Amino acid sequence: MKKLVLGAAVSVLLSTVAHAETVGVSMALFDDNFLTVLRNGMQDYAKGMDGVSLQVEDAQNDVAKQQSQIQNFIAAGVDAIIVNPVDTDATVAMSKLAADAGIPLVYVNREPVNVNELPDKQSFVASEEIVAGTLEAKEVCRLLGGKGKAVVMMGELSNQGARMRTQAVREVVATDECKGIEIVEEQTANWQRTQGADLVTNWLSSGLEFNAVIANNDEMAIGAIQALKAAGKDMKDYVVAGVDATQDALAAMEAGDLDVTVFQNAAGQGKGALDAALKLAKGEAVDKKVYIPFELVTPANLKDYQAKN
Repeated sequence: MKKLVLGAAVSVLLSTVAHAETVGVSMALFDDNFLTVLRNGMQDYAKGMDGVSLQVEDAQNDVAKQQSQIQNFIAAGVDAIIVNPVDTDATVAMSKLAADAGIPLVYVNREPVNVNELPDKQSFVASEEIVAGTLEAKEVCRLLGGKGKAVVMMGELSNQGARMRTQAVREVVATDECKGIEIVEEQTANWQRTQGADLVTNWLSSGLEFNAVIANNDEMAIGAIQALKAAGKDMKDYVVAGVDATQDALAAMEAGDLDVTVFQNAAGQGKGALDAALKLAKGEAVDKKVYIPFELVTPANLKDYQAKN
């Protein structure tokens, strides 16, 4: 009887071990509000799963460091890899590393340059960046009545999301209903609040005239608000827009400072990326592109948005 019980226990243990899965996760930067929500959402989701463990690393915005992390994941024999790329133009080499090792790889949030040529067992989970920029710019256009002078603050230029959101803004401004809006300046603030504040301060100091700030993300938009307030500007004279619907952004909207943001479901992207990675690890089919919807958030629908989120 003891042998039977021991045998059953060993069988259960082996079964559990056999189904345990380890996923290596390389995040571009831990010190980023949006990416922190994404990372936490992924980790919280994994905690509710039996036999799933994450090994999460911070690439610290260093492409070489991120590539080294992927190589280490491969050497450790992880079941799958999730990458939030530092530089979306550097993903071809990352894809090759994982493909050569036969390990599934999922890119999350930032669109890899090779998104249309991903190898087998690789996928991309995010939200369509062109949609975010379009929603943001159309609402700014509506608030301005199709006329005004706008400055555009871009994220890191190595990032596909920054390029696509900015492209969308330009395309909206070129439409008949919005062509009365002139983009008077367009520069990068690298997704950062402090750089956004510095950039707007410099524009104001140079005498640049504008009445709208269209930022690729909320952090830069909040930086713009801080700079405008520090310069004694009346926020009623400006339309300020961002993307992400972070908690700080929603607070700025409640205060009457931020006029537009676009909800990008960071936690949802994290969950979607982990789901895709685990399916690929099991040999299941996953779409090459998995998109999580965006949602426009304005003072008019803020309370409804907060109630359901």
